[in-house]
Amino acid sequence: MLGELINNGLVLILGYAYPAFECFKTIENPGVGNSELRFWCQYWVIVAILTVFERVGDMFISWVPMYGELKLALIIYLWYPKTKGTGFVYDALLRPFIVRHETDIETRLKQFRDRAWDVAIYYWQNSTELGQTKFFDLLNYLLSKPSTSRPAQVPNAGNYQCWNII
Repeated sequence: MLGELINNGLVLILGYAYPAFECFKTIENPGVGNSELRFWCQYWVIVAILTVFERVGDMFISWVPMYGELKLALIIYLWYPKTKGTGFVYDALLRPFIVRHETDIETRLKQFRDRAWDVAIYYWQNSTELGQTKFFDLLNYLLSKPSTSRPAQVPNAGNYQCWNII
């Protein structure tokens, strides 16, 4: 449990925070070359794809011994200055696959985006209709209740005498 917490913290720091800061420094450095920007763009593409597959894949392979440590090692391998594994992973594995399936990926992503938009609109409309209905139901309920702020009429109020105690 503690080891998993430490490992997840290291993945966040070494996989996201450190590379994000290095990317920021690269962007802000006026003398930086295109190759350095290309490296960090490739890194973030790989990390984004790994993150997407990780959400589903963790359910199936997280039981593998040292899975978290292997994930951390991969993240470090990708940006470590001596290995710069991002170039190899991108050029040897990712780029050929995406180039071969680019039109299919783009079509499916557009379909997914359109469906997601339709679902979002559907739920928005239903939630606003439900919200309006519940609001008016609540308003009708509150207006139909007898008001407790009005003083109740006391029968034969004129027959009561006021006593002044001094």
